[in-house]
Amino acid sequence: MKRTNAMNGDYGLWSLVILNSAIFIFFAFSFVKPRTRSDWRSLGAFSAFIVALFTEMYGFPLTIYFLSVWLSERYPGVDFLAHNNGHLLHTFLGFEGNPHFDPLHILSNLIIVLGFFLLASAWRVLHQAQQSYSLAHTGWYARCRHPQYVAFVMIMFGFLMQWPTIPTLVLFPIMVFIYVRLALREEKMALEEFGKEYQDYMAETPRFIPRFHRKATNKPHNREKKGIHDV
Repeated sequence: MKRTNAMNGDYGLWSLVILNSAIFIFFAFSFVKPRTRSDWRSLGAFSAFIVALFTEMYGFPLTIYFLSVWLSERYPGVDFLAHNNGHLLHTFLGFEGNPHFDPLHILSNLIIVLGFFLLASAWRVLHQAQQSYSLAHTGWYARCRHPQYVAFVMIMFGFLMQWPTIPTLVLFPIMVFIYVRLALREEKMALEEFGKEYQDYMAETPRFIPRFHRKATNKPHNREKKGIHDV
């Protein structure tokens, strides 16, 4: 495999690594506005994934180097160190032309945008619940109990579709596991705080997979709580 483009304009762009990582982490931070340890853990896990992603996308193509022998044998006419060819699924699935316009890339962009939309929408409901010391149960919180974690997973999965790497493929299931653990921990804390009110909420609202065939409930939840808001 050719190595002429490895660090000659296509990679080694550490300013882009920093800039892109900062932009997406800032977006997530602005939507989540972390306050609790759980907030910071969820944002920290997402940030680690984003940094690993853009490090390989613009900094150093570790995955391509690691797979270089196999790639050169399987695709002898492809220079994977040219940046566009770093979209490995574009080549693996037999797409031609600019990888930014293939069906997979368009779908991944849609998933990422929807993920950020979900993150922002869920945060508005959660913020209102925090202000009134009540249970978040409207909007996306009427469709599933942890829409913010669903949003983070959607965004990461969208990026995986665009630029799969060994580190992010390893990190992704770990991130999902972390979010599931955080969700279970927050549910336990919410049960201790809200009792039957949260039990009823759990009985009618799925944990992660949004339910679309029912309208959001507007039942009042005005019981005061001390500090548990990630429900």
